[in-house]
Amino acid sequence: MTQTIFMVGARGAGKTTIGKALAQALGYRFIDTDSFMQQSLQMTVADVVAREGWDGFRLRESMALQTVTAPKTVVATGGGAVLARENRTFMRNHGLVLYLRASANVLVERLTEEPEDAQRPSLTGKPIVDEIRDVLASREALYQEAAHHVLDATLPPKHVIELILQVLANETVK
Repeated sequence: MTQTIFMVGARGAGKTTIGKALAQALGYRFIDTDSFMQQSLQMTVADVVAREGWDGFRLRESMALQTVTAPKTVVATGGGAVLARENRTFMRNHGLVLYLRASANVLVERLTEEPEDAQRPSLTGKPIVDEIRDVLASREALYQEAAHHVLDATLPPKHVIELILQVLANETVK
C-alpha cells in the first residue's frame, strides 16, 4: 500500500506524535498541515486567523491538504480539517483516513502539558475544558464520517502504531 494516510482528530489527540512514528515505521514522509501552512505562509495559525478570520484559515487548510497529499505520505491534519465536506470526501477518496479518538478529559490533560499546542486561538472563547468538550461534541460525527478506521488515542503511542500497522496489513490483504 502506497497511498496517503490521513490522521484526523481533535487537537491533542496525537496526530503529530503518532503520525511521525508511523511514517518512520513505514519509511513514509510525514507532513503536518498546520506546520506546512506556517512554513509556506511564514505566519502562525493565530496570525492567519487574525488576518483572514477562521474562514480564510479553513480555505488555506483545504489548499494545504490537497497540496501535501502524495503517495507514501502520512498527513497530520488540523483538528478542524473535517469541517469542510470537500476535505472529508477528498481524504476518503485519496487515501486511508485514521481517526485518533480521545475523550475531552484526556485531550485537556495533554494540551495543558504541551503549552505550545495552545498557540492556536480559542474557537469559542470558553475555558479550554469547555471548549474541547464543545468542539468534540460538534465534530465527532464528522470525524466518524471521514474515517476509514477509528483508533483509541488514549493508548500509549507505541500501541496505537501497532494497531495501525495491523489495520494496514489487513487493508493490503483485501
